[in-house]
Amino acid sequence: MNEALLRSLTPSVLAILVRRGADFAAAEDAVQDALVEAVRVWPVEQPREPKGWLVTVAWRKFLDATRSDAARRRREDLVDEEPAPGPAPAVDDTLQLYFLCAHPSLTPSSAVALTLRAVGGLTTRQIAQAYLVPEATMAQRISRAKRTVSDVRFDRHGDVATVLRVLYLVFNEGYSGDVDLAAEAIRLTRQLAAAIDHPEVRGLLALMLLHHARRAARTAPDGSLVPLAEQDRARWDTESIAEGVEILQAALARDRLGEFQAQAAIAALHADAPAAEETDWVQIVEWYDELARLTDSPVVRLNRAVAVGEADGPRAGLAALAELNDSLPRHTAVAAYLHERAGDLATAARLYAEAAKKAPNLAERDHLTRQAARLNASRLKRLEGDT
Repeated sequence: MNEALLRSLTPSVLAILVRRGADFAAAEDAVQDALVEAVRVWPVEQPREPKGWLVTVAWRKFLDATRSDAARRRREDLVDEEPAPGPAPAVDDTLQLYFLCAHPSLTPSSAVALTLRAVGGLTTRQIAQAYLVPEATMAQRISRAKRTVSDVRFDRHGDVATVLRVLYLVFNEGYSGDVDLAAEAIRLTRQLAAAIDHPEVRGLLALMLLHHARRAARTAPDGSLVPLAEQDRARWDTESIAEGVEILQAALARDRLGEFQAQAAIAALHADAPAAEETDWVQIVEWYDELARLTDSPVVRLNRAVAVGEADGPRAGLAALAELNDSLPRHTAVAAYLHERAGDLATAARLYAEAAKKAPNLAERDHLTRQAARLNASRLKRLEGDT
Protein backbone atom coordinates (compact mmCIF):
# COMPACT_ATOMS: atom_id res chain seq x y z
CA MET A 1 0.00 0.00 0.00
CA ASN A 2 1.63 3.24 -1.17
CA GLU A 3 0.73 5.66 1.64
CA ALA A 4 3.06 8.34 0.27
CA LEU A 5 1.19 8.31 -3.05
CA LEU A 6 -2.17 8.65 -1.31
CA ARG A 7 -0.89 11.54 0.78
CA SER A 8 0.51 13.37 -2.26
CA LEU A 9 -2.76 13.04 -4.19
CA THR A 10 -5.07 14.14 -1.38
CA PRO A 11 -4.79 17.95 -1.84
CA SER A 12 -5.54 17.85 -5.57
CA VAL A 13 -8.53 15.52 -5.10
CA LEU A 14 -9.88 17.78 -2.37
CA ALA A 15 -9.43 20.86 -4.59
CA ILE A 16 -11.27 19.21 -7.50
CA LEU A 17 -14.27 18.41 -5.31
CA VAL A 18 -14.42 21.95 -3.95
CA ARG A 19 -14.25 23.43 -7.46
CA ARG A 20 -17.10 21.16 -8.55
CA GLY A 21 -19.36 22.60 -5.89
CA ALA A 22 -18.80 20.52 -2.76
CA ASP A 23 -18.50 22.58 0.41
CA PHE A 24 -15.14 22.22 2.11
CA ALA A 25 -16.24 20.16 5.10
CA ALA A 26 -18.23 17.68 2.98
CA ALA A 27 -15.42 17.45 0.43
CA GLU A 28 -12.83 16.74 3.11
CA ASP A 29 -15.04 13.99 4.58
CA ALA A 30 -15.60 12.48 1.13
CA VAL A 31 -11.87 12.44 0.37
CA GLN A 32 -11.15 10.76 3.70
CA ASP A 33 -13.76 8.10 2.85
CA ALA A 34 -12.13 7.61 -0.55
CA LEU A 35 -8.74 7.14 1.08
CA VAL A 36 -10.19 4.49 3.37
CA GLU A 37 -11.60 2.75 0.30
CA ALA A 38 -8.21 2.97 -1.41
CA VAL A 39 -6.51 1.37 1.59
CA ARG A 40 -9.00 -1.50 1.29
CA VAL A 41 -8.89 -1.95 -2.50
CA TRP A 42 -5.46 -0.94 -3.75
CA PRO A 43 -3.41 -3.70 -2.08
CA VAL A 44 -5.35 -6.12 -4.27
CA GLU A 45 -5.40 -4.05 -7.46
CA GLN A 46 -3.99 -0.53 -7.70
CA PRO A 47 -5.67 1.46 -10.48
CA ARG A 48 -3.71 2.66 -13.50
CA GLU A 49 -4.81 6.25 -12.79
CA PRO A 50 -4.76 6.58 -8.99
CA LYS A 51 -5.73 10.26 -8.97
CA GLY A 52 -8.66 9.76 -11.34
CA TRP A 53 -9.81 6.80 -9.25
CA LEU A 54 -9.72 8.86 -6.06
CA VAL A 55 -11.61 11.75 -7.69
CA THR A 56 -14.34 9.42 -8.93
CA VAL A 57 -14.73 7.58 -5.63
CA ALA A 58 -14.59 10.76 -3.55
CA TRP A 59 -17.23 12.43 -5.73
CA ARG A 60 -19.52 9.43 -5.34
CA LYS A 61 -18.93 9.46 -1.58
CA PHE A 62 -19.89 13.13 -1.57
CA LEU A 63 -23.09 12.39 -3.49
CA ASP A 64 -23.99 9.54 -1.16
CA ALA A 65 -23.50 11.81 1.85
CA THR A 66 -25.67 14.60 0.38
CA ARG A 67 -29.11 13.33 1.29
CA SER A 68 -31.01 16.45 2.28
CA ASP A 69 -34.11 17.51 0.32
CA ALA A 70 -32.22 20.34 -1.36
CA ALA A 71 -29.41 17.98 -2.37
CA ARG A 72 -31.85 15.43 -3.74
CA ARG A 73 -33.39 18.08 -5.99
CA ARG A 74 -29.95 18.69 -7.43
CA ARG A 75 -28.95 15.02 -7.59
CA GLU A 76 -29.48 14.62 -11.33
CA ASP A 77 -27.42 17.72 -12.09
CA LEU A 78 -24.60 16.56 -9.85
CA VAL A 79 -24.55 13.10 -11.44
CA ASP A 80 -24.21 14.72 -14.87
CA GLU A 81 -21.14 16.54 -13.59
CA GLU A 82 -19.45 13.38 -12.32
CA PRO A 83 -15.90 13.17 -13.70
CA ALA A 84 -15.37 10.43 -16.23
CA PRO A 85 -13.01 7.59 -15.29
CA GLY A 86 -9.47 8.00 -16.48
CA PRO A 87 -6.63 10.46 -16.05
CA ALA A 88 -7.34 13.53 -13.94
CA PRO A 89 -5.87 16.96 -14.76
CA ALA A 90 -2.22 17.23 -13.71
CA VAL A 91 -2.69 20.40 -11.67
CA ASP A 92 -1.02 21.01 -8.31
CA ASP A 93 -3.66 22.65 -6.13
CA THR A 94 -1.89 22.16 -2.80
CA LEU A 95 -0.68 25.73 -2.31
CA GLN A 96 -4.10 27.08 -3.31
CA LEU A 97 -5.68 24.88 -0.65
CA TYR A 98 -3.26 26.27 1.92
CA PHE A 99 -4.55 29.75 1.12
CA LEU A 100 -8.16 28.58 1.25
CA CYS A 101 -7.60 27.18 4.73
CA ALA A 102 -5.92 30.47 5.74
CA HIS A 103 -9.17 32.30 5.00
CA PRO A 104 -9.64 35.69 6.72
CA SER A 105 -12.82 34.47 8.40
CA LEU A 106 -10.75 32.05 10.51
CA THR A 107 -8.51 32.88 13.43
CA PRO A 108 -4.83 32.10 12.69
CA SER A 109 -4.77 29.16 15.11
CA SER A 110 -7.91 27.63 13.56
CA ALA A 111 -6.57 28.18 10.04
CA VAL A 112 -3.33 26.40 10.87
CA ALA A 113 -5.14 23.51 12.54
CA LEU A 114 -7.54 23.06 9.61
CA THR A 115 -4.73 23.05 7.04
CA LEU A 116 -2.62 20.59 8.99
CA ARG A 117 -5.60 18.24 9.20
CA ALA A 118 -7.18 18.62 5.74
CA VAL A 119 -4.14 19.27 3.55
CA GLY A 120 -1.12 18.25 5.58
CA GLY A 121 -2.59 14.91 6.58
CA LEU A 122 -1.68 15.17 10.27
CA THR A 123 -3.88 13.57 12.89
CA THR A 124 -5.81 15.60 15.41
CA ARG A 125 -3.50 14.22 18.12
CA GLN A 126 -0.37 15.44 16.32
CA ILE A 127 -1.85 18.91 15.83
CA ALA A 128 -2.94 19.08 19.48
CA GLN A 129 0.63 18.25 20.54
CA ALA A 130 2.00 21.01 18.32
CA TYR A 131 -0.37 23.52 19.95
CA LEU A 132 0.01 22.15 23.49
CA VAL A 133 -3.76 21.66 23.95
CA PRO A 134 -5.90 18.58 24.69
CA GLU A 135 -6.89 16.48 21.68
CA ALA A 136 -10.61 17.06 22.34
CA THR A 137 -10.07 20.84 22.27
CA MET A 138 -8.26 20.62 18.96
CA ALA A 139 -10.99 18.38 17.49
CA GLN A 140 -13.60 21.02 18.31
CA ARG A 141 -11.43 23.78 16.83
CA ILE A 142 -10.99 21.88 13.56
CA SER A 143 -14.70 21.07 13.36
CA ARG A 144 -15.63 24.75 13.81
CA ALA A 145 -13.08 25.78 11.17
CA LYS A 146 -14.56 23.34 8.66
CA ARG A 147 -18.01 24.76 9.18
CA THR A 148 -16.70 28.31 8.79
CA VAL A 149 -15.10 27.73 5.39
CA SER A 150 -17.83 25.49 4.04
CA ASP A 151 -19.48 28.32 2.10
CA VAL A 152 -16.49 30.46 1.13
CA ARG A 153 -15.38 30.93 -2.46
CA PHE A 154 -12.45 28.76 -3.49
CA ASP A 155 -10.65 31.69 -5.14
CA ARG A 156 -10.59 33.93 -2.05
CA HIS A 157 -7.09 33.81 -0.68
CA GLY A 158 -6.16 33.90 2.96
CA ASP A 159 -3.33 35.49 4.90
CA VAL A 160 0.32 34.97 3.88
CA ALA A 161 1.54 34.99 7.48
CA THR A 162 -0.90 32.21 8.37
CA VAL A 163 0.19 30.15 5.35
CA LEU A 164 3.80 30.55 6.45
CA ARG A 165 2.91 29.37 9.95
CA VAL A 166 1.18 26.31 8.49
CA LEU A 167 4.13 25.46 6.24
CA TYR A 168 6.50 25.85 9.20
CA LEU A 169 4.48 23.48 11.39
CA VAL A 170 4.07 20.94 8.57
CA PHE A 171 7.85 21.02 8.02
CA ASN A 172 8.52 20.52 11.72
CA GLU A 173 6.12 17.57 11.91
CA GLY A 174 7.68 16.05 8.82
CA TYR A 175 11.19 16.65 10.13
CA SER A 176 10.78 15.15 13.57
CA GLY A 177 7.43 13.40 13.73
CA ASP A 178 5.64 10.34 12.48
CA VAL A 179 4.70 11.69 9.03
CA ASP A 180 7.37 12.68 6.49
CA LEU A 181 6.17 16.01 5.12
CA ALA A 182 9.42 18.00 5.20
CA ALA A 183 10.24 17.75 1.49
CA GLU A 184 6.65 18.69 0.58
CA ALA A 185 6.79 21.75 2.83
CA ILE A 186 10.04 22.85 1.16
CA ARG A 187 8.52 22.35 -2.30
CA LEU A 188 5.47 24.47 -1.45
CA THR A 189 7.57 27.19 0.17
CA ARG A 190 9.66 27.36 -3.00
CA GLN A 191 6.44 27.82 -4.97
CA LEU A 192 5.34 30.58 -2.63
CA ALA A 193 8.74 32.31 -2.82
CA ALA A 194 8.52 32.27 -6.62
CA ALA A 195 4.98 33.70 -6.54
CA ILE A 196 5.35 36.60 -4.08
CA ASP A 197 8.15 38.95 -3.06
CA HIS A 198 8.22 38.62 0.73
CA PRO A 199 11.37 38.47 2.93
CA GLU A 200 9.71 36.20 5.50
CA VAL A 201 8.81 33.67 2.80
CA ARG A 202 12.49 33.56 1.88
CA GLY A 203 13.44 33.46 5.54
CA LEU A 204 11.25 30.39 6.02
CA LEU A 205 12.68 28.70 2.93
CA ALA A 206 16.22 29.37 4.18
CA LEU A 207 15.32 27.97 7.60
CA MET A 208 13.88 24.80 6.08
CA LEU A 209 16.89 24.23 3.85
CA LEU A 210 19.37 24.75 6.69
CA HIS A 211 17.54 22.33 8.98
CA HIS A 212 16.92 19.79 6.23
CA ALA A 213 20.63 19.84 5.38
CA ARG A 214 21.37 18.15 8.73
CA ARG A 215 18.74 15.46 8.38
CA ALA A 216 21.03 12.57 7.39
CA ALA A 217 23.16 13.14 10.49
CA ARG A 218 20.29 13.42 12.97
CA THR A 219 19.86 9.69 13.53
CA ALA A 220 22.25 6.79 14.06
CA PRO A 221 21.98 3.55 12.01
CA ASP A 222 19.83 2.06 14.80
CA GLY A 223 17.39 4.96 14.53
CA SER A 224 18.45 6.69 17.74
CA LEU A 225 18.70 10.47 17.87
CA VAL A 226 22.12 12.13 17.53
CA PRO A 227 22.35 15.51 19.31
CA LEU A 228 23.58 18.44 17.24
CA ALA A 229 26.93 18.60 19.04
CA GLU A 230 27.62 14.93 18.26
CA GLN A 231 26.53 14.90 14.62
CA ASP A 232 28.97 13.99 11.85
CA ARG A 233 29.13 17.31 10.03
CA ALA A 234 30.62 15.64 6.98
CA ARG A 235 27.14 14.18 6.42
CA TRP A 236 25.50 17.60 6.26
CA ASP A 237 24.28 18.66 2.82
CA THR A 238 26.63 21.52 1.95
CA GLU A 239 24.67 22.48 -1.19
CA SER A 240 21.48 23.00 0.81
CA ILE A 241 23.42 24.96 3.43
CA ALA A 242 24.96 27.21 0.77
CA GLU A 243 21.55 27.79 -0.84
CA GLY A 244 19.92 28.50 2.52
CA VAL A 245 22.61 31.00 3.53
CA GLU A 246 22.38 32.79 0.18
CA ILE A 247 18.58 33.08 0.42
CA LEU A 248 18.85 34.27 4.04
CA GLN A 249 21.43 36.96 3.24
CA ALA A 250 19.21 38.33 0.48
CA ALA A 251 16.22 38.39 2.86
CA LEU A 252 18.14 40.10 5.68
CA ALA A 253 19.37 42.74 3.23
CA ARG A 254 15.74 43.88 2.85
CA ASP A 255 15.91 45.12 6.49
CA ARG A 256 12.45 43.75 7.32
CA LEU A 257 13.39 41.25 10.01
CA GLY A 258 10.86 38.59 10.94
CA GLU A 259 10.89 35.52 13.14
CA PHE A 260 11.70 33.06 10.35
CA GLN A 261 14.69 35.11 9.25
CA ALA A 262 15.92 35.21 12.86
CA GLN A 263 15.51 31.45 13.22
CA ALA A 264 17.33 30.92 9.94
CA ALA A 265 20.20 33.13 11.16
CA ILE A 266 20.59 30.87 14.21
CA ALA A 267 20.55 27.77 12.00
CA ALA A 268 23.14 29.37 9.71
CA LEU A 269 25.49 30.00 12.64
CA HIS A 270 25.26 26.31 13.58
CA ALA A 271 25.89 25.32 9.96
CA ASP A 272 28.87 27.67 9.71
CA ALA A 273 30.76 26.09 12.63
CA PRO A 274 33.28 23.44 11.44
CA ALA A 275 32.91 21.72 14.83
CA ALA A 276 30.48 22.03 17.74
CA GLU A 277 33.07 23.65 20.00
CA GLU A 278 33.62 26.40 17.40
CA THR A 279 29.96 27.50 17.41
CA ASP A 280 29.52 31.24 17.91
CA TRP A 281 27.18 30.96 20.90
CA VAL A 282 27.47 34.63 21.81
CA GLN A 283 26.01 35.65 18.46
CA ILE A 284 23.37 32.92 18.74
CA VAL A 285 22.24 34.38 22.08
CA GLU A 286 21.95 37.78 20.40
CA TRP A 287 19.74 36.30 17.69
CA TYR A 288 17.61 34.57 20.32
CA ASP A 289 17.17 37.96 21.98
CA GLU A 290 15.89 39.32 18.65
CA LEU A 291 13.63 36.32 18.21
CA ALA A 292 12.22 36.69 21.73
CA ARG A 293 11.51 40.36 21.01
CA LEU A 294 9.65 39.41 17.82
CA THR A 295 7.63 36.51 19.21
CA ASP A 296 7.54 36.74 23.01
CA SER A 297 7.50 32.94 22.87
CA PRO A 298 8.34 30.89 25.99
CA VAL A 299 9.73 28.15 23.73
CA VAL A 300 12.17 30.67 22.23
CA ARG A 301 13.23 31.66 25.75
CA LEU A 302 13.73 28.00 26.60
CA ASN A 303 16.07 27.57 23.64
CA ARG A 304 17.79 30.81 24.59
CA ALA A 305 18.54 29.35 28.04
CA VAL A 306 20.47 26.55 26.34
CA ALA A 307 22.41 29.07 24.25
CA VAL A 308 23.18 31.17 27.36
CA GLY A 309 24.44 28.00 29.05
CA GLU A 310 26.85 27.46 26.18
CA ALA A 311 27.95 31.10 25.89
CA ASP A 312 28.21 32.05 29.59
CA GLY A 313 28.35 28.71 31.38
CA PRO A 314 25.74 26.25 32.68
CA ARG A 315 25.00 28.23 35.85
CA ALA A 316 23.99 31.22 33.74
CA GLY A 317 21.85 28.91 31.63
CA LEU A 318 20.13 27.52 34.73
CA ALA A 319 19.48 31.07 35.94
CA ALA A 320 17.81 31.90 32.63
CA LEU A 321 15.83 28.66 32.81
CA ALA A 322 14.60 29.48 36.33
CA GLU A 323 12.69 32.45 34.89
CA LEU A 324 10.51 30.10 32.81
CA ASN A 325 7.50 27.96 33.68
CA ASP A 326 8.65 24.40 34.35
CA SER A 327 5.55 23.04 32.62
CA LEU A 328 6.97 24.01 29.23
CA PRO A 329 7.61 21.06 26.90
CA ARG A 330 11.26 19.94 27.09
CA HIS A 331 11.90 22.20 30.10
CA THR A 332 12.95 19.20 32.15
CA ALA A 333 15.26 17.92 29.39
CA VAL A 334 16.97 21.32 29.17
CA ALA A 335 17.37 21.40 32.95
CA ALA A 336 18.93 17.93 32.84
CA TYR A 337 21.42 18.99 30.17
CA LEU A 338 22.46 22.14 32.03
CA HIS A 339 22.82 20.30 35.34
CA GLU A 340 25.03 17.74 33.60
CA ARG A 341 27.16 20.55 32.15
CA ALA A 342 27.42 21.99 35.67
CA GLY A 343 28.69 18.64 37.03
CA ASP A 344 25.60 17.71 39.06
CA LEU A 345 25.25 14.23 37.60
CA ALA A 346 22.76 12.91 40.17
CA THR A 347 20.27 15.68 39.51
CA ALA A 348 20.86 15.46 35.77
CA ALA A 349 20.20 11.69 35.72
CA ARG A 350 16.97 12.14 37.67
CA LEU A 351 15.80 14.92 35.38
CA TYR A 352 16.65 12.96 32.22
CA ALA A 353 14.49 10.09 33.50
CA GLU A 354 11.63 12.52 34.26
CA ALA A 355 11.97 14.13 30.84
CA ALA A 356 11.81 10.74 29.15
CA LYS A 357 8.36 10.15 30.64
CA LYS A 358 7.14 13.43 29.10
CA ALA A 359 8.77 12.98 25.67
CA PRO A 360 6.43 13.62 22.71
CA ASN A 361 7.74 10.72 20.60
CA LEU A 362 9.48 7.37 20.96
CA ALA A 363 12.84 8.46 19.53
CA GLU A 364 13.15 11.34 21.99
CA ARG A 365 12.02 9.17 24.88
CA ASP A 366 14.65 6.54 24.09
CA HIS A 367 17.35 9.21 23.75
CA LEU A 368 16.55 10.72 27.15
CA THR A 369 16.34 7.29 28.77
CA ARG A 370 19.81 6.46 27.44
CA GLN A 371 21.13 9.77 28.77
CA ALA A 372 19.83 8.92 32.25
CA ALA A 373 21.28 5.41 32.06
CA ARG A 374 24.65 6.78 30.91
CA LEU A 375 24.91 9.16 33.86
CA ASN A 376 23.75 6.54 36.35
CA ALA A 377 26.37 4.13 35.04
CA SER A 378 29.03 6.84 35.26
CA ARG A 379 28.07 7.63 38.86
CA LEU A 380 28.09 3.96 39.80
CA LYS A 381 31.53 3.48 38.27
CA ARG A 382 32.81 6.52 40.16
CA LEU A 383 31.40 5.20 43.44
CA GLU A 384 33.00 1.79 42.87
CA GLY A 385 36.32 3.52 42.22
CA ASP A 386 36.06 5.38 45.54
CA THR A 387 35.52 2.19 47.57
